[in-house]
Order: sequence, then C-alpha cells, then structure tokens
Amino acid sequence: MSDIFLNEIEEYSKSLGFQDFKVTNFKDFSIYSNNLREFIKNKFYGEMGWIKEKSLIRENPKNIWLDAKSALVFGLNYGPATNPLLEIKNRNTGYISIYARRKDYHKVIKTKLKSIGRFISNNSDIKVKVFVDTAPIMEKPLAELSNMGWIGKHTNLVSKKYGSWLFLGIILTNYSFKKIKKDKKNNCGSCKACNEVCPTNAFISPYKLDARKCISYLTIEHKSHIKKKYRPLIGNRIFGCDDCLAVCPWNKFARTHSDIKLDINKNLVLQPLKSLVNLDEESFRKKFSGTPVRRLGYDRFLRNILIAIGNSGDKSLVESTVSKLEHNSNLVRAMAVWALFQLSINRFKEEKKLRFEREKDSRVREEWNIR
Repeated sequence: MSDIFLNEIEEYSKSLGFQDFKVTNFKDFSIYSNNLREFIKNKFYGEMGWIKEKSLIRENPKNIWLDAKSALVFGLNYGPATNPLLEIKNRNTGYISIYARRKDYHKVIKTKLKSIGRFISNNSDIKVKVFVDTAPIMEKPLAELSNMGWIGKHTNLVSKKYGSWLFLGIILTNYSFKKIKKDKKNNCGSCKACNEVCPTNAFISPYKLDARKCISYLTIEHKSHIKKKYRPLIGNRIFGCDDCLAVCPWNKFARTHSDIKLDINKNLVLQPLKSLVNLDEESFRKKFSGTPVRRLGYDRFLRNILIAIGNSGDKSLVESTVSKLEHNSNLVRAMAVWALFQLSINRFKEEKKLRFEREKDSRVREEWNIR
C-alpha cells in the first residue's frame, strides 16, 4: 500500500472536518502501559473502576484487536475563541468545560471515523476498527507516538498547531502502514504552568495526575458526596475544568474550531446559577439533550450547582437553596445544607431547627452538624 493512499485518507479526513492526521505502529507502547499500571497501583482512578477492570486490554491496542498492526490518528481542533480562565471569575454563573458546550463529540467524531472507515474499505482490502474515547484504548499515547503532539505535564496531548485543544479519534488497521518518523522532543521545557494552576493540586508531579483530586473527575465521574475540602476550590465549575488546558503557552498557536457540528451552544455558556438550580428534571434533560452534561443525571447536576451556589456569595440564591432541602436525593439535600451555610449562617440555623430532627440520612445530618 503506497503513501499515496495515506494521502488520500488524509485528504478525505480533512474534508470531513479533521485538522490533523498521523499514523503509527505500537512500538514503544510499553512505556505507556507501565504508566497505566502505576496509575492503577496508586488507585488514582477513584470511582472510575472501568479503568482497572479493562486495564489489560488498554495496555496495548493488539489486546483489543489481535490483528491490529497500525493506528490512524485523527485530530479535531476545538479551541475556544477566548481564554476560558476569564470565565471562572463570574461566580454567579455555572462554568461548563469547553468540550461539553456542544453536541457530544463522541457521536460527532465517531460518525466521521465510520465514514473514513468505509472510504478505506471501499478502496482497499484493509480491515479497520473505529474508536472514540469510549473503548479501552489509550488515544493520547497513540497520538504522541504518531507525532501529532506530545503528552504534556498535565497528562493531555499538546500540539504545536492547536495547543491543548484537540479531540482525538483512532482507526486501528490490520495493515502495517509506514510509520512517520517521530520527533521525540517534548516541548514543555521547564514550564509547569499547567501543574501550578490546578486549584486542587491534583498533579502529584509533572506528568502524574491523581484523578481523585481533579475537578473534572469530581464534577463528572465522582458519583457520591464531594469532600468538603474540595468544594470551595471548585468555584463555579459545574461540569469539568479547563484550567490546566487553558493556561498552556502553546495555546497561542491554537486556532478557533471551525466544524459546524461542534459549534458552541450559547445556552451552555455561563448560564445564571439561579436559572440552573430551578430547572426541574424534565427541563434539565431537555436543556442538555445531546450534550455530555446530560450523562451526569439530574441529582449530580444539582449537587454541582449547589456547590457553585455556595461559592457564589450571592444571597439572592438563598431561597432557591432552601427549596432543595426537601429534595428526595440525599446528595442534593447535603449540598443544599452546605451551600446554605456558606450563604447565610442565620438562615442555616433557622432551617436546622426545623429539619435536623426529622432528617434520617447520616450524610445530610453530618452537613447540618457543621455548627
């Protein structure tokens, strides 16, 4: 199979909206497998048990498909027009991570990859398998091996062209495409801005993340009560965190995304906390339909909103907070108690007299016992 066919694949992929395309084999993949084992040994995965359960498959692409010989790596830029670090200062609104302010990228990119897969199948006898972040395959290591970029100190891919803002898609093939020579240089240098900006100090050291402390993990993957020590640090982030991505100096080369299917949904940008906390479950589903936010579920969404309310200092949100003290979810009630204490100690004491004795859940009672 000549390089001409690779050029045709690249040309077709770019017609579908991908900005970058590279190819790699699996040589040197053991480096990443060892990192994964260390991550699991330290239990940095928190409640993401699937990482441990599928770890053996993730250790090498051949473990998910024995016939795999190379990976085609596709990058789709989703760089924002402005630096999102400015938005976390607006405490009366809810911050949603840049990637989630649009249609679920998994579905958008998988549709594109399937089209490329058909293009390959229709023009060759190569067999393919398509992956977008939902299968046990490590996309970032493959992207680094392909020379699309390098894994930065924030454990995410950094590109000279697009900074830290790239969605990745992988097509495994049973054909040994000639690997592009890899530039092994890591271009982070002495910069540690991504590690230093992290509100919760989730980076144990450069290139090592304890996901249990990460705000993205806490607000998206963590299904239970969020520890008190992290709540003030979450600020107004109600779904994810972009701080370590946004601060990267390489973003000065990033371009604003241009794929119409990934256009920002303006209804997801810095919405007032007052309107978000008053959404009923049906309105929540409708508002976030087709976006990653919906997979949170209504109760965890309210948990996150109430933490943001507690951090807002906005006393006009007291009544909305009190209304959640009657919620059927102990997760929501507990955070309503915490948020109320942050906003008004006097109102907190009044409501405690009315509710503490009849509250049966130990976690909620623990929040009432803060004073």
